[in-house]
Amino acid sequence: MDNTGKEKEAMQLMAEADKKVKASGSFLGGMFGGNHKVEDACEMYARAANMFKMAKNWSAAGNAFCQAARLHMQLQNKLDSATSFVDAGNAYKKADPQEAINCLNQAIDIYTDMGRFTIAAKHHITIAEVYESELVDIEKAIAHYEQAADYYKGEESNRKPIKRKLDSDLKTLQFDSTEDGDHVLVWSGPRRPPDTWTDTESSANKCLLKVGHYSAQLDQYQKAIEIYEQVAMSTMDNPLLKYNAKEYFFKASLCHFIVDELNAKKLLEAHEEQNSEAFTEAVKEFDSVSRLDQWLTTMLLRIKKTIQGDAGDLK
Repeated sequence: MDNTGKEKEAMQLMAEADKKVKASGSFLGGMFGGNHKVEDACEMYARAANMFKMAKNWSAAGNAFCQAARLHMQLQNKLDSATSFVDAGNAYKKADPQEAINCLNQAIDIYTDMGRFTIAAKHHITIAEVYESELVDIEKAIAHYEQAADYYKGEESNRKPIKRKLDSDLKTLQFDSTEDGDHVLVWSGPRRPPDTWTDTESSANKCLLKVGHYSAQLDQYQKAIEIYEQVAMSTMDNPLLKYNAKEYFFKASLCHFIVDELNAKKLLEAHEEQNSEAFTEAVKEFDSVSRLDQWLTTMLLRIKKTIQGDAGDLK
């Protein structure tokens, strides 16, 4: 589809919005509805931005959203300003990742000033993902995941457990028949245990797991150990997630093994014998039961190097 017409229309709207902003700053404009002109300009910039998006001119769309965001802030419409900065960031992500980060950081500043830390945390995650996939700056990605986790944990301390749609004393769902022969869903069986898990805690743990993942890759093993053990202990309190604790403890033990030469069962025996072939066989046997992802493969290869004496001091 040819969106040239949309782009031209967007440029015309930008020009009209610029004129209204300029007029609002004049002496007469200020006396006769200056704020209304700015509000009209905000609307025009937003419309232009959406037209630029239709034309896939992402940089122009991001710029138009930024113009709207600054005017909203001038009008003390903080929430609208933050929303527009987020829209600008999402547009810039497709053309200019660094500018996307700049816009999202401005939105975060507004949200934190308003005390909306959960929303701010979500945008820190978006920034971290840009650093991961677009700019490939893992250390900065870690910093934003950590900040997001801190915000989620801060909100967690102020929140009550999530109120589920079904109270904890509801019973198991099953089919039953009415007198008319219709089938309906009813509850029977044992009561459910109280649910004490919260969405912010879960979100914080997801961010921390990212930090642990990349910390280990950057040879920051002690930091990775603390995170994996912390998340593992946290998930053990949740009946739905407690089985994931085994995976996190396992990853922590791998990091322990690299640093402190600790392990269990066959991996430990292979290491004590300084037998890299036995170690390789133990890894193959584990892989046949539970497939190894890239992170686990990397960590196990580092352990193998310590057995072969190829690695330096990892502490």
